[in-house]
Amino acid sequence: MLLQSLLSEFHHEAENTRKLLQAIPDSALNFKPSPKSWITGQLASHIAEVYNWYQPTLHQNVFDMTNYKYDKGDISVAASIVTKFVENVKNAQVALETTTDETMFENWKMVMGSEEPIFPEMPRIQVVRGFLFNHLYHHRGELIVYLRSTGNKVPGLYGPTADDKM
Repeated sequence: MLLQSLLSEFHHEAENTRKLLQAIPDSALNFKPSPKSWITGQLASHIAEVYNWYQPTLHQNVFDMTNYKYDKGDISVAASIVTKFVENVKNAQVALETTTDETMFENWKMVMGSEEPIFPEMPRIQVVRGFLFNHLYHHRGELIVYLRSTGNKVPGLYGPTADDKM
């Protein structure tokens, strides 16, 4: 039952993420709103990459980031980021479909080359909600600001936007 709920949200939100990533024109990929911010291409690639974290999060009790190979891919072309996103979503869906409600209550931790957790160990369901789902939503909100700041249209994710004719 829990897993079915997560899968429903996953499908709905992956579609919203796809719409948002497809709204990025190549001309906006190098936009950087502040010296501390990523460029649009880096942010979009990170959003696509979050889906690559599902397998180790759902099927390992310890995720060691020193062993993780981040591949930002070609961030100079928006279509390349969307292609990476589509591949990662497929893998994330498999990871979700092959886990169980029971494993959602097992403790999970992230480490960086030692047994010391980067943040407190917690039940996997909390990690799924915070580290996978909410983390992604946060970055999508940033990406919306990037799109608006570069004069681009924003697709409706939860209904029409100011760009839609009513």
